[in-house]
Amino acid sequence: MQKLLLTTCFVFVQIVLIAQNQQKSYEIKFVENAPKIDGVLDDMVWQNANIATNFVMFRPESGTPQPENLKTEVKIVYDNEAIYFGAYLHDDKPEEIPMEFQTRDNFGNADSFGVILNPQNDGINQTLFFVMSTGNQNDAKSLPSGDEDWSWNAVWYSDVKLAADGWIAELKIPYSALRFSNEEVQTWGVNFYREHQKTRNQYSWNFIPRDKGNMAQYDGLLTGIKNIKPPIRLSLSPYASASVDEYNGDYTFGWSAGMDLKYGISESFTLDATLIPDFGQVAFDDVVLNLSPFETKYSEKRQFFTEGLDLFSKGDFFYTRRVGNTPLGYDDIEEMENVKNVNNPNKVDMLNAIKVSGRTKKGLGLGIFNAITETTKATITNIDDESTREIVTEPLANYNVFVIDKQFNKNSSITLVNTNVLRKGHFRDANVTGFLFDLKTKNSKYGMSGGVAMSNISENQNHTSGFEGVFEVGKVSGKHQFDVELGFRDKEYDKNDLGYQRNNNFLNIESSYSYRIFEPKGKFNQFGFYFWTDTGFLNELNKNSLSYQEKPNLYTGSSVGLSTWATTRKQLSFGGNLNLNLWNQYDYYEPRTEGRFYKENPNIGANVWISTDSRKTFATDFSLYYGGRINEARDYLSTSFSPRYRINNNITLLYEIGIDKGNNLKGYVANIGDNIIFGNRDILTVENSFSTKYSFNTKSSLGLTLRHYWSPVDYDNNFYLLEYDGTLSNHSYAENEDLNLNIWNFDLSYSWEFAPGSQLSVLYRNSIFDESNNPDLPFFTNVGDMFEEPLSNQLSLKLIYYLDYNKLKNRF
Repeated sequence: MQKLLLTTCFVFVQIVLIAQNQQKSYEIKFVENAPKIDGVLDDMVWQNANIATNFVMFRPESGTPQPENLKTEVKIVYDNEAIYFGAYLHDDKPEEIPMEFQTRDNFGNADSFGVILNPQNDGINQTLFFVMSTGNQNDAKSLPSGDEDWSWNAVWYSDVKLAADGWIAELKIPYSALRFSNEEVQTWGVNFYREHQKTRNQYSWNFIPRDKGNMAQYDGLLTGIKNIKPPIRLSLSPYASASVDEYNGDYTFGWSAGMDLKYGISESFTLDATLIPDFGQVAFDDVVLNLSPFETKYSEKRQFFTEGLDLFSKGDFFYTRRVGNTPLGYDDIEEMENVKNVNNPNKVDMLNAIKVSGRTKKGLGLGIFNAITETTKATITNIDDESTREIVTEPLANYNVFVIDKQFNKNSSITLVNTNVLRKGHFRDANVTGFLFDLKTKNSKYGMSGGVAMSNISENQNHTSGFEGVFEVGKVSGKHQFDVELGFRDKEYDKNDLGYQRNNNFLNIESSYSYRIFEPKGKFNQFGFYFWTDTGFLNELNKNSLSYQEKPNLYTGSSVGLSTWATTRKQLSFGGNLNLNLWNQYDYYEPRTEGRFYKENPNIGANVWISTDSRKTFATDFSLYYGGRINEARDYLSTSFSPRYRINNNITLLYEIGIDKGNNLKGYVANIGDNIIFGNRDILTVENSFSTKYSFNTKSSLGLTLRHYWSPVDYDNNFYLLEYDGTLSNHSYAENEDLNLNIWNFDLSYSWEFAPGSQLSVLYRNSIFDESNNPDLPFFTNVGDMFEEPLSNQLSLKLIYYLDYNKLKNRF
């Protein structure tokens, strides 16, 4: 009997494993009359459609069949215009289905159903369409890294209805939202996704093993598609906007009109263009005080630059904020003496931009980006003779990105990228070319990646070339993963005209090992840890520098670290990390002078964090970090606290506070001839922000965001001379370098999607940027003084209307 039981269990397990590994297939049927998209599956076309069911869990468990009371049934049909999906999502407790309203591309606390399509059936390039139990839409493109690009938006149609035993979702995805070939008979990749938010269990139709490869490799098959033709993919989005700005009693009125265009050049490639773009309603940047030698990197928030950039993001050669960024000559104007009434624009206006991107059925991807920015001028008045003149701070410029990417074996690629910036006249021009590779074994267990790049800069009749390279190899899937990486940049390499680069002139050797679980174990749904090492060297040094004559150590530093994370079955997440510098560190960047370095004692730091269950009405995130230099009275404390409260399904309140305190920090202050002055500074940063959004429904919402950032810096007249051996000695430097920075932002916005792809938005914004030399003010006194400064106020209205060629053709 015991042997029989063991044999039965063994056979059952083998059957389950075979079922999981077998690729499912669905045969679709053509219909003459399209179903009405109303969330009710009573159309005749649904009666004869096949049913996709027998979903299995892929997170947190792997392969567990979906229970009968949560059974999912999906039907699919198609016609000459679109593909249609009808899903019955059973739930024996429909009254407990979460229903938090959100606007597009925000999931919120609600159940979700997703359709994943891959018309190329290449195991890489999926298109994802999600609908929530509230009716909210979310869509994305999959990326080769396994992530998703949720900034991508298409126009498609859906509706949902609650039922006595669950909820129903009905979707219409026009062919204009997809890219597919012109073959007579086609087989697409397809999968379906369902998340039961109450338990956080996630199910798919075709099983997805999370411990190897990407999700895109595990689609099922959609067969039976015949005689459909890729439509003319042409849409226009004309816009008009008006604004009024007020500062210190002066008013400026403005208006603008332009258009976005999307055109399918072929079945594989799409042209996106924007003419006279208006970015006046883009969310504000969270500006921070930056005393480091490296540029602060801000996220992109302009819609044209956030959509469909998966190809252009290869190798991190394209930092979109460079287009329309601060003019090259802005700082030169700010530092001019004997001038007044300076009008110095801090950004460059863009005239137009285009993107061409796509991928053939054989995996060849092509991306072309081009943008033109207009000439930017500063106006200044000379104090001595009252003469006024204009100075070009940024000439007419052209920005171009070109990408060729070949995908193969469903998990590998090779890529060629070129970026080019041409500026009119004697201004700086730049060109960067890179070759990248990402290769994995057939089972996606091991991989190696990397690339090489060369930059060429022309400025003032001088030409420089620089190089960088990186190579990484390791085990990239499974519970145990590890890798080793070697990277270098020479001192001339510079991709900052169109990319983002913190530093150059380094040679780094890195390694890591990680462990994680893919099945719940004990009290944990997830658990893992990550161990890493990093050793750095200066790549090269100018032999004519004074530091070279002193024979500095080309070694720059070593670090080791350990981090861990976990999520319990009750959705409580927490973790921490410990990092340590080994031996002294040699900083060649803080002195801002080639060849000079600052010698520092080792640093040790630790961090802990916790995140509570976001399904609850009240949830919070908390983190705490403490670090310090060994054998020095120099330390740094950082903490953040982010409580959020969901009042009801329409409104949630979010408050965030972050406090950073650094004592006796050392850093660069100024150059006096060949002497480099450092200062001893105490830095406090307090950042408060509050945001809320009231969603009237899934199409309209009222949002409020406010932020106050305060950072006083106190040097207390402690300044040093940086010696050639990297140590510091006292100096009599007497300039007042103390700083008190206040930044205030307030946004009140209303958004209404009154038709698919069409939107009306209204924004009121005010802001303050206040900088002084008094760091000793108490917090509330400081806030009061800040609001005595004049506010910058702006009110704007923008209307976008979406026009689709195929709809217009059918209508007229």
